[in-house]
Amino acid sequence: MNADVLCITGLTRRYGHIAANDDISLRIRSGEVVGLLGHNGAGKTTLVSQVVGLLKPDAGEIRVGHTDAVKNPGAARRHVALQPQAQAPIDGLTPRSAIEIAGRIRGLSSRDARTVATDLAEELDIGPWLDQRALPEGGGLSGGIRRLTGFAMAVAKPTPLLILDEPTNDIDASRRRLLWDAVRRRGDLGSGVLLVTHNVAEAERIVDELVILDRGRLVADGSPGRLRGTQDSDLRLELQLTPDGADPTEKDLPLPVLRRVRTGRRTLLTVAADEAANAVAWATAQRANDRIEGFSLAPATLEDAYLALTAQPGRATETIPNATPTGQEATDA
Repeated sequence: MNADVLCITGLTRRYGHIAANDDISLRIRSGEVVGLLGHNGAGKTTLVSQVVGLLKPDAGEIRVGHTDAVKNPGAARRHVALQPQAQAPIDGLTPRSAIEIAGRIRGLSSRDARTVATDLAEELDIGPWLDQRALPEGGGLSGGIRRLTGFAMAVAKPTPLLILDEPTNDIDASRRRLLWDAVRRRGDLGSGVLLVTHNVAEAERIVDELVILDRGRLVADGSPGRLRGTQDSDLRLELQLTPDGADPTEKDLPLPVLRRVRTGRRTLLTVAADEAANAVAWATAQRANDRIEGFSLAPATLEDAYLALTAQPGRATETIPNATPTGQEATDA
């Protein structure tokens, strides 16, 4: 079994009466990519800040490999590479020089750092900007190229633990795919990766495990399939509700529903594949009678489970089967 590169036990951090992290426990093994999901304010960045020693927990233990990161944060940081949520401060530098400097700080020779910068530029498709200087106030380089440069700086030399806080912000769709592949590759090469992201749909395809935080508490963890709580063949019927209109799903439905989530003017129904024809016929009739504005039918996703697990008061949900909630329960409205 692969060794733990990060083990967090009973982590609690408060700001006054607010628990930003409330008794959180998680582990990451070598070669494993773990996604950390949660709404804004769920406690994700607070957790990351404690792992890298920027904040001290009020209670709990953090071990990076065999090092106690609470007692010896400096020693723990030597085993961690971090791409923070904020853009890397590279004004005055080119991506090439920024990546090379990061590699040298991590102990690479000048020759190896130059090679790494060239290889990462090719991997991330930023070659045309490699020698273009970043200017103050966002000039010279786009936000996406700056973000990719920050990722390259973090991975310039492999480390046991790699932490990426929203690494795909500002990145266009094609290079975002390259970045996800690069993240997965680092896990396959042996690093443990903690991936903080809002992008549930895209993260699902590269992570081994997911941890979902909501209002400071860990509400579920497990593989994407387990948290999805549905068969791979299940479908998602999304209804666009009319303004100020009643939700037709609040009455008896003519088909069995595995999960129901109401969020804003959307209602998401998870149905079995063999109910597809009935679902489309019912939704078409609702549209014809102006009870909904439109609908779509597609494969069920992890996003449905995520929305249900982090349901806010007043949002209608149905309990997710097979997930491992540890905090709140989602209840049918």
